[in-house]
Amino acid sequence: MTNRRQFLKTGAAMGVITVMPFHANAAAHAGNTFPTDGGEIVVHPVSHASLWMETPAGVIYVDPVGEAADYEGAPEPDLILITHEHGDHYAPELLTQIAVGKTQMIANPAVYDMMSDEMKAKTQSIANGDSTDALGITIDAIPAYNITEGRENFHPEGRDNGYVLNVDGKRVYISGDTEGTPEMRALEDIDLAFVCMNLPFTMGAEQAAEAVAEFAPAVVYPYHYRGRDGGTQDPEAFAQMLSDAGAETDVKMGEWYPDGLG
Repeated sequence: MTNRRQFLKTGAAMGVITVMPFHANAAAHAGNTFPTDGGEIVVHPVSHASLWMETPAGVIYVDPVGEAADYEGAPEPDLILITHEHGDHYAPELLTQIAVGKTQMIANPAVYDMMSDEMKAKTQSIANGDSTDALGITIDAIPAYNITEGRENFHPEGRDNGYVLNVDGKRVYISGDTEGTPEMRALEDIDLAFVCMNLPFTMGAEQAAEAVAEFAPAVVYPYHYRGRDGGTQDPEAFAQMLSDAGAETDVKMGEWYPDGLG
């Protein structure tokens, strides 16, 4: 297996931020490339919580929302992952347009129960702590929930998923909407992570940095960082907190918001 530190792009160093350009649609977005044992993972941020990845196992979409035009020219997804039911993560009308042909889906039970029979036929439902296989990769459902008093109703414990994907010798963590839970902090050997931070719905940059410093992924993308009522978090501040903590995690920046942070 390739050493985890070789997963970092050449020239990356602790605290270095790579800024990725935003384009009108996903296909135009070149993305960052990460080597695996048998190919590459190419990350294509779309917006907020939505992204897609080219992998040796196939094309994987995560929480696709928005318009079909946002994915114009992108490869047909082999797999779609849905973390939970909120409208910035689950868009049933869009799924009917992009989940076609060979596309498989994985969702938490609450979303699965909301689906039409047609969509259920394409979907595996997995709950917190469960594992499944798709495209020849193992996918683990990681609990995603709020732990701060007063926020529990946003994402109650036991309902929503994060995911760890074991792709060709690399472990990719997608947080979904969560705080820095014990389950997140206990993750091991994560090569690439996508970690949310927005208030009041998930966590602030400080809590996110503390959690990431603890489970120490090789690479992390802060995402889902636009909140409400001033709750937008600064991903550069997050990167600086990690650097100040002595973390060796490389922070990558995708421009998830075409009109800026606020």
